[in-house]
Amino acid sequence: MSTEIRGTAHFIQQENIRLKSENDRLQQEVVRLRLILRNLGNLNQMALSIHPETDILVLLDQILQAALDSIQATDGSLLLVDEDTKELSFVVVHGSVRTQLVGHRIPLGTGIAGWVAQNAESVIVPNVQTDPRFSPRVDQAFHFKTSSLVCVPIVFTGRVLGVIQAVNKSNRKEFVHADLLMLNVVAQLAAAAIARAESILLGDE
Repeated sequence: MSTEIRGTAHFIQQENIRLKSENDRLQQEVVRLRLILRNLGNLNQMALSIHPETDILVLLDQILQAALDSIQATDGSLLLVDEDTKELSFVVVHGSVRTQLVGHRIPLGTGIAGWVAQNAESVIVPNVQTDPRFSPRVDQAFHFKTSSLVCVPIVFTGRVLGVIQAVNKSNRKEFVHADLLMLNVVAQLAAAAIARAESILLGDE
């Protein structure tokens, strides 16, 4: 067998191995996305069927977890607007500073989350250190390092209820537009759940 033929055979063999590996990876990704979609469907049903005994914080925790799973991030938070104090409050947090950060408050307009809540706009920030909206105060207070983030508003009938943000993608890649779209879908679930819980609390239903 000539050197040229051996080289071609080796190339074909390596290409087959690469294609099989890529096919396996894609199949795993399809399975992961199917599980996420099923989970989101279940959460949507739960959001629509909230009753007075529903623990809204548990549901919001599950919604945040679904958001982080869907975009492969481990750290994130769900903040709600306190209209009386004009602040954002961390009500659900996942990640390394989960315990310390719950209950912490920031003024509306402060930091990227505050900007998103104030402007009702979604953002992807690949490098927070170069974004003038970033405030390092939370990082400094809780010894955390934010490198990149994606943040979306939770909006119901034109009213901003809060924001969901995911921080530092777990595979160390950058957040992409698809992550933003997925987070917006999850934010709609959160908005429906919060609005329904408010309605029940106020005795509208």
